Amino acid sequence: MKKRYFSVLALGLLFSSGSFAQQTSQASSQVFNQDLNGDGIIQDYENTQLPVSKRVNDLLNRLSVEEKIDLLIGTGMDLGGMTADINPVVGSTDYMLPGAAGTTTPLQKYGIPAVVMTDGPGGVRISPTRANSNQTYYATCFPVAISLASSWDTQLLEKVGRAISHEALAYGSNTQLAPGMNIMRDPLCGRNYEYYSEDPILTGKLAVAMVQGLEANGVASSPKHFAANNNETNRMSINVHASQRALREIYLRPFELVVKEAQPKTIMTSYNLLNGLYTSANYDLLTTILRDEWGFRGLVMTDWYGGYAGFQSLFGKEAKGLASTQIAAGNDLLMPGLRAQKEQLLQDVENGTLAMSALDTSVRRVLHYIFDLPLMKGVSYTNQPKLKDNAELTRQAATAGMVLLKNENHTLPLASTHKNVAAFGSTSYQFIAGGIGSGYVYRSYTVSLLEGLKNAGYTVDADLEKIYQKHLNKENAKIDAINAKAAMPQALIPSELVLSKKIIKQKAKTQDIALITLGRITGEFKDRQEEGGFTLTQDELNLISNVSEAFHAQGKKVVVVLNVGGIVEVSSWQDQVDAILISWMPGQEAGNSVVDVLKGAVNPSGKLSMTIPQTYADCPSAAHFPGEPKEDPKEVSYQEGIYVGYRYFDTFEVQPAYEFGYGLSYTTFEISKLQLSHTHFHNELYLSVDVQNTGQVAGREVVQVYLSAPASEMDKPSKELKAFAKTKLLAPGETQTIFLRLTAKDLASFVPTQSAWVADQGTYQVKVGSSSKQIQQTATFELDQALVVEQVHNVLNKDADFEDLKK
Repeated sequence: MKKRYFSVLALGLLFSSGSFAQQTSQASSQVFNQDLNGDGIIQDYENTQLPVSKRVNDLLNRLSVEEKIDLLIGTGMDLGGMTADINPVVGSTDYMLPGAAGTTTPLQKYGIPAVVMTDGPGGVRISPTRANSNQTYYATCFPVAISLASSWDTQLLEKVGRAISHEALAYGSNTQLAPGMNIMRDPLCGRNYEYYSEDPILTGKLAVAMVQGLEANGVASSPKHFAANNNETNRMSINVHASQRALREIYLRPFELVVKEAQPKTIMTSYNLLNGLYTSANYDLLTTILRDEWGFRGLVMTDWYGGYAGFQSLFGKEAKGLASTQIAAGNDLLMPGLRAQKEQLLQDVENGTLAMSALDTSVRRVLHYIFDLPLMKGVSYTNQPKLKDNAELTRQAATAGMVLLKNENHTLPLASTHKNVAAFGSTSYQFIAGGIGSGYVYRSYTVSLLEGLKNAGYTVDADLEKIYQKHLNKENAKIDAINAKAAMPQALIPSELVLSKKIIKQKAKTQDIALITLGRITGEFKDRQEEGGFTLTQDELNLISNVSEAFHAQGKKVVVVLNVGGIVEVSSWQDQVDAILISWMPGQEAGNSVVDVLKGAVNPSGKLSMTIPQTYADCPSAAHFPGEPKEDPKEVSYQEGIYVGYRYFDTFEVQPAYEFGYGLSYTTFEISKLQLSHTHFHNELYLSVDVQNTGQVAGREVVQVYLSAPASEMDKPSKELKAFAKTKLLAPGETQTIFLRLTAKDLASFVPTQSAWVADQGTYQVKVGSSSKQIQQTATFELDQALVVEQVHNVLNKDADFEDLKK
């Protein structure tokens, strides 16, 4: 299969193309108590037997102001000659990994090496080629985040995180810039494929698992983008207006969970402004909330060129002051680094605008971060990741997240007699493994659906293959020409081929079944369009109609596979086909993974992590996305407040096409025997349910626990997800008991007038089921008196004059 790479990189996606040299610095090859600076004496900062805090303080006292500032600014990146002042901008390093996102500035005098950072959520993004080397350096392309999230399987995400971090370490990277964990506020967000869910609890718990996996071998993770980065259009300058309650309950809650339960080594701030302030320079966000309230102990870094100073200086425009404001706010590391930022910090320290204490605080955090990484503990890279093992993992992981939306009359799994397949749709022959931007991974191959079918012993119509391949050759030439001239990679895929009804009718007579694959590619910089993005194009609709008409006339079935990075409209066409499977962007083993599910080698167990509306207009954010003015938005108001996703659809009784948490299986399950540990809540409450496989095929089910809070003066959703668990593989007739826990925070809502999380007195209803609408068990418990669960600071006040949507 033709290998296709994006060669043009820009803004947060560009990486250094400097030479690659093995990290043999004193620090990267050191053993305990080694003389890092070569003075013949083991200094306190070199003594690994001492507490890290003492080592850091010793080194801090030795640094000049300029050396301190160097530690707070990355070494820059090569922008292909855009601006001479940027290549590199602060320091230089021999340890840059081609294709890496960036590096910190080394302090050679003290044996402090550069830390290599790599994107991203989909795997280790590096260049496959290097100067003076004939070897290729591929990484594993894992299923995208929305695919992993649809598994609802925390153990799986931890396993994938471990695999990604081992590949990062094998290539000399000590920081993996993942996971992406912004809320899917709107279906059109171009980067939804890198995120987990519309729900903060599902997002947070999955991110916790991913961080624990990524950091299991010492590599740092960097959950991003903190916070409220929920669209790509004008992401570097748009001002997000959101209420305190919406921020606390929806947009900050996942980050709170990942900090309190996983304590990541770094966190990355977002590009946007939040209620008038850049998040990267927002003291209340980065210090008051993140550190003082949540107890975050790690390093905060900007996104690449994040904040007005980085954004403006990149294009040679004057932008004073923000670099110092970022440091003072608690944003410790400015990436990828600009000379203008260093000059500004030096000037502001000299004139007293930036306090030395603030500078030292950030330097301490950077040094703590560096001293805690594998490269400071004698761990060196091998350039030999376990690509074969990880390819098998990505194949399994992809199947776990596939969502079966429709399966009329047991169309799937494919019958043993259905060996001759008519594969329609351009994407059947050029499957999309992942999105573009930081989530793109240079892999050695992508298995198409065509290849997956052939690998499994199916015969794919050869005439159709020739017709589509000719079409793809022409379309790919057009795309390559566009990308060759573009300033950044374009989210382009081949257009759909228009087949004559005559050809389709011929295939209906000779082939056993029709498979139609429809694709979408998305990524950074640009949000999707409703028409032809969320909705299908007219050519796609015609293809579905014509194929369904022809094959149904012959008494044969039609299956649609959605190879997408975000949800698409299905209501207008789903009745025409027999089965619909969302494969998402399933990574490099794509075709094999899809066929594993189609033929029944794997029973689908994925559940939607985002509601599929009947129309885009049904979405509560539709009227305000991506902001105002629509053509070039400067402001975006989250007027739906807390009513994001299913909270809106269920509370306001708007019928979706498919609800949150929905997903079919080849078997059936019964959830029964809900038991609560107490009928009156005190501090915490445990619940248990039995899950039985009542069908004929082994499978897994996801138990979803929703909570309905008592009515009060506080406006509340009809129900909210509070806990979930995925069963083991249950044999037919087998039962598993699932145990879950509810805490006081799970009962509480954020009350802005009290600056507190408050659980209201009254009756709470526990609802347990297999989706937000398919509730199988209910029970109640009492909270005898209102409970102030947590008192917080009165910060992040909205600056927009609007009132959140209310029940």
